[in-house]
Amino acid sequence: MKRFYWSLLLLFLWSHLAVEAQTTAKTSALKKRLQARLDSLQKANGFPGVTFAAVLPTGEVIQLAAGLADSSRKEPMKPSHRMLSGSNGKTLFLASALLLEKQGVFRLDDKIEQYLAAEPWLDRLPNARTITLRMLMNHTSGLEEYYELGDFMQKVQQDPARTFTPLECFSYLFDRKPLFPAGTSFGYADTNYLLLGYILEKISGKKLYDIAREQIIKPYQLTRTEPSVKQSFRDLAVGYSRAGGPFPFSGAMVQNGKLVFNPQFEWAGGGFVSNALNLASWAKGYYHFQPVSEDIRTQMRQGVKANTGKDHLYGLGMQIRPGDRFGYGYGHSGWFPGYISDGEYFPELDLALGIQFNTDDLRFLKKSTHTYLLELAQLIVSQP
Repeated sequence: MKRFYWSLLLLFLWSHLAVEAQTTAKTSALKKRLQARLDSLQKANGFPGVTFAAVLPTGEVIQLAAGLADSSRKEPMKPSHRMLSGSNGKTLFLASALLLEKQGVFRLDDKIEQYLAAEPWLDRLPNARTITLRMLMNHTSGLEEYYELGDFMQKVQQDPARTFTPLECFSYLFDRKPLFPAGTSFGYADTNYLLLGYILEKISGKKLYDIAREQIIKPYQLTRTEPSVKQSFRDLAVGYSRAGGPFPFSGAMVQNGKLVFNPQFEWAGGGFVSNALNLASWAKGYYHFQPVSEDIRTQMRQGVKANTGKDHLYGLGMQIRPGDRFGYGYGHSGWFPGYISDGEYFPELDLALGIQFNTDDLRFLKKSTHTYLLELAQLIVSQP
């Protein structure tokens, strides 16, 4: 009888090892196909470099890179390289906000005037009496983009190392007309998230970066993600910004080991350095954000019509984009001078993807980051 049970156990172990070996072989073959595609895209389009990561339905992780992290030094891009992730960081700030909502600090449809009544500048803010916190979260407030106004860029150019308070940033909107009446349309602007962050820190007495670090970055093991509040970062790829962009800098965004200007002012509008794997992992994590209720998760995924692309929607800190036959993808793209990023989760496939380019020049990218991810997703699902 013992011999019989030992035989069964050995058969089970052999079967398990055989399946594991088969899975590993398939993943290895898939990595080669994906690497070949990345190499081909980089050479054909001419962008400096790219990193890509996938979290497969099996839980297996793929990390790849192509091209150069530093064109002048001919340094190869590696999966470990990091980049400014731009507006993708809104997902971390919004998750932090939802944790405060769970604690009863605020409600999504509270009007901002409830929390800013004592501010002497309240009525200088467009739509001040009609904006709700939800409208800030889904960009339907009617507020325009602060950094395109007044002398903001002149100040950055004159003193690239300077820091800005959130109030300094959104004060550029004071006494201006709104883009539209609050809640009637969509207008994407970092201003919404700076004002949201200002309010939440004021009423909670907590720093959003601290909440994100302790309750999101650590639990979700986003070990390559940190606040972009300085000019030097370990393993930062050199980003290359196009001439004629909104910022008064072009060419290499890292010189002598430092960013050419302080990214600190981006704050709740993005405000993180990350890598492709962390973007992919967190896209899935945010979609399934377990610390909040199912009702809140449903509201996160309920989007308003967005003008960011055909049939695009925007939820609570979440871009919702059509994924062809894959259903909708949930995540967020991001731009910062010299860098373009995206992290997206396709629930119908249980597939999470992340991608980063160290250029913001669309002449080289030729298509959106979302389109790149759809092409790579197709390659993954068509794997024999």
